[in-house]
Amino acid sequence: MNIYVGNLSYRMNDTDLEGVFAEFGQVISCKIINDRETGRSKGFAFVEMDNTDSGKAAIETLDGKEVEGRSLKVNEARPRESRPRREY
Repeated sequence: MNIYVGNLSYRMNDTDLEGVFAEFGQVISCKIINDRETGRSKGFAFVEMDNTDSGKAAIETLDGKEVEGRSLKVNEARPRESRPRREY
């Protein structure tokens, strides 16, 4: 199950976030999205859990929970919308 995690602390790294989700089940992947130019966190991430039950338990428990001073926004990730490429 793929999960969107928003409103992350900018100090948090992939390992920290994986630790938060690991208590609900096996984490397959955890990726905090960074700005291409600055390399800084954009404040959101995607976490992939090994099964739907553990993913739903993580969403229910962590949505709205405060982690490192920020109230997390956690929900099931939606497929990326296809947008036309911008031309300059």
